[in-house]
Amino acid sequence: MRSEKATEEQHVIFGTGPVGCWIARTLRAWHLPVRAVNRSGQRPQLMPADVEIVATDLSDPARAIDAASGAAAVYQALNPPYHLWSERFPVLQSNAIIAARTANARYISIENLYLYDAASSIHDDSPLRPRSKKGALRLKMAEEVLSAHQRGDIRATALRSSDYYGPGVIQSAMGQRVFGHLVAGKKAELMGAADQPHSWAYIEDVGRAAAILGVRDDALGRAWIAPHAPPVTQHDMASQAVAILEDDPGVMTIPGWMMWLVGLFNPDARAVREMLYQLNEPFVVNSDRFQQAFDLSPTPIATGLERTVAWYRSLTGSR
Repeated sequence: MRSEKATEEQHVIFGTGPVGCWIARTLRAWHLPVRAVNRSGQRPQLMPADVEIVATDLSDPARAIDAASGAAAVYQALNPPYHLWSERFPVLQSNAIIAARTANARYISIENLYLYDAASSIHDDSPLRPRSKKGALRLKMAEEVLSAHQRGDIRATALRSSDYYGPGVIQSAMGQRVFGHLVAGKKAELMGAADQPHSWAYIEDVGRAAAILGVRDDALGRAWIAPHAPPVTQHDMASQAVAILEDDPGVMTIPGWMMWLVGLFNPDARAVREMLYQLNEPFVVNSDRFQQAFDLSPTPIATGLERTVAWYRSLTGSR
């Protein structure tokens, strides 16, 4: 769907990971001009060929302002290395806000659900009680965005999602270690408890939802939870992928103690450890408010998995 309020405006995406790519793909499907900004200037496989790519260091506020010049909407879809969040993420967000303010652009903050209390189903009005250092950081950053909106510095909204899966998603609990391994004939690696219900965010839905927020003034001033299909366990996700492949290399579960051990030597694994509660316990998301407000339903898990497996197969040239 394209909002009737969408106009021929310049949309600037900070970050060219999977979310940035799928935001761009949606906006280009609506024939809106898009500029995507990253450090390298390289174009990811899923980034449309007609999207302008700008290489710059967004840790420099002057460069962030220049990259967002002429923007009607700025999407903050950045994601520094997991173990460097505390050091880099607040600065990147601050500069993105400055850039949006200078351009007088809408600001769309791409966020996660770490800031919620996940003891029961997460919905738009759930308590903001993070259970980790990363969650506390994301809460502080989210408050910065909404405070800037309330002060009138920017016109902001936020989109929050659970773990991603789908075409282009590599670094996720449902990424390379599951689908990449299965397609390559290796065992899928699941982290934590494989039998707990978990809500997964299909990456195309997240990109489409963010693009909708970027063209709708009535979405401003609050955070939204992106569409999520009903929860499915890690084991069921892997089993459905195996059925699509018609081949069963097998599944292995990486226990928490092994993650702790690996974390002694690997900073990324060490950074993941405090978030394992999301996989060891039920993690259920209710996204009814967004779905009803913008008439966007989540992609069914079966459909999302078909597309995910097809994308991973395309990387190897297999069918």
